Amino acid sequence: MRTVYADNAATTKMSRAAIDAMLPYMDEIYGNPSSLHSAGQKAAEALTLAREKVAACLGCQPREIIFTSGGSEADNQAIMSAAASGERKGKKHIVSTAFEHHAVLHTLKALESRGFSVTLLDVHENGIVTPEEVEAAIRPDTCLVSVMYANNEIGTIQPIAEIGAVCRRMGVPFHTDAVQAVGHVKINVKEQNIDMLSLSAHKFHGPKGIGALYIRRGLVPVSIIYGGAQERGKRAGTENLPAIAGMAAALEEACASIDRNAAKLIPLRDKLIRGLSAIPHSAVNGDLTHRLPGNVSFCFEGIEGESLLLLLDAKGICASSGSACTSGSLDPSHVLLAIGRPHEVAHGSLRLTLSDENTEQDVDYMLEEIPKVIAYLRNMSPVWRDLQEGKRQYVIQ
Repeated sequence: MRTVYADNAATTKMSRAAIDAMLPYMDEIYGNPSSLHSAGQKAAEALTLAREKVAACLGCQPREIIFTSGGSEADNQAIMSAAASGERKGKKHIVSTAFEHHAVLHTLKALESRGFSVTLLDVHENGIVTPEEVEAAIRPDTCLVSVMYANNEIGTIQPIAEIGAVCRRMGVPFHTDAVQAVGHVKINVKEQNIDMLSLSAHKFHGPKGIGALYIRRGLVPVSIIYGGAQERGKRAGTENLPAIAGMAAALEEACASIDRNAAKLIPLRDKLIRGLSAIPHSAVNGDLTHRLPGNVSFCFEGIEGESLLLLLDAKGICASSGSACTSGSLDPSHVLLAIGRPHEVAHGSLRLTLSDENTEQDVDYMLEEIPKVIAYLRNMSPVWRDLQEGKRQYVIQ
């Protein structure tokens, strides 16, 4: 049986470059970067080099990078920093979108309990937020706009530079959760008017448990972890140097390969979309053009996503029905609900996310097996029987 890993939005396999970059800092160079002795200073030099590599990939200065435990921590720190700054100025309004990652949405919910007001912009059926909608939502007391660069479930890419330009013109800090985008699309924070950006290494073949926050010089980051003076006093805790080195190596490699990987993945993605679109009463989620090179997201009427995943796993296909962080939940995806999918349709979702390691043979195998599994599940479904007998109306025509 063939094995196909098609859940790269959840996590990617570590690259050889990342592994090789980590090994010296787990064996030979094991000092604490904060120590003054020679072993510590060797570690500090490696930390500086990694920071320079990450900054170069984003188009910013090394001092504008704070290493974190991942994207969720970076999101939290970015939002809390903007909220603290805004509160000092009497500004307690934040603009975001209804289909952000929960690392953003739950942080905003916590701020609402502290008296902040939050405007969550609706997203259209194609999953795109317009700069005009962002501009219309900004108020005199707005202290932050946070719009994710690329959605983790449906893969849609937002007009980030244009939204950033609106925020820059109106004097409002702009944060983007770019966890799914970094290493997969070209990013330059200066050219795209981005004030804060979150990233996570395990989305681009780096190690888990490490990420970074870019915060533009002039903005003041607040600590959300206390205890030490690491990261210029803004993120306490001894730096995870092996993981940081692995992240820097993986990011360098990913950014150097963006064009080549996109040229490979987009045809595979589009072939998969065309093939799955042939299944009756199916619908692709998100914009067909403005989407990540490896993202394929579908809803299939008359089935449950959990059953689909289990049967696909038995066929050797690793997929998901939504974001990895909520895949254990029986509730329909908030992202799919935000783009207008009804509950009964959102339950039958499938997310396939490809990496540069996937092949056309992988796609062919998925196109052979997925329709069989869907047909099998529909044949057992009383809901599907009611739809076929006209007792219910199809939602997806």
